[in-house]
Amino acid sequence: MSNQWDDRYANAAYAYGEAPNIFLKQELDKLKPGKILFPAEGEGRNAVYAATKGWEVSAFDQSIEGQKKALALAAKNNVQIDYLVDDYKNLPYQNDEFDVIALIYAHFPADLKSPIHQHLLPFLKPGGLIIFEAFSKKHLEYVTLNPKVGGPKDINMLFSKEELESDFSEFDFLTLSESEIELNEGLYHNGTGNVMRFVGVKK
Repeated sequence: MSNQWDDRYANAAYAYGEAPNIFLKQELDKLKPGKILFPAEGEGRNAVYAATKGWEVSAFDQSIEGQKKALALAAKNNVQIDYLVDDYKNLPYQNDEFDVIALIYAHFPADLKSPIHQHLLPFLKPGGLIIFEAFSKKHLEYVTLNPKVGGPKDINMLFSKEELESDFSEFDFLTLSESEIELNEGLYHNGTGNVMRFVGVKK
């Protein structure tokens, strides 16, 4: 997986743009800054935005090229982020460390989706939030018609409401929806797509 993303992120242009995801921005702007974790953060657009709003930001990914771009974007915006390149099993974070975990288009291989979610959840404080946006299983129809909208073409890497309710069963859902949206994020998220979104509070 890391080689695939290294190839994508090696270009000068930011694959998904430099601006934050709209849903993430909307939700973060409601909150008092604290400590936030960005798994599978890629080139850092969301992490850097959070840092500009006063959050103490940690992020990780498997792509060294993504890290380089993220740190460059942070420097451009005069902020700092802590960005690790490592496997999810080796993360050094502590239980109850974060106020928010932001899972924004964090698509993992089908057999790792739930294990990664379960590995991350102890890092979140009781009362902390998950902010989530990723492509739904219905999105497969959309990307088949328009590859420019992006997203996995393996339906098992996409998400359903039932999967999210199972993976995050220890959460109270403030919002949970499947929506058709228009994406305009850099080079690889362009057009009409279908996404799952939720905000959940850890019990």
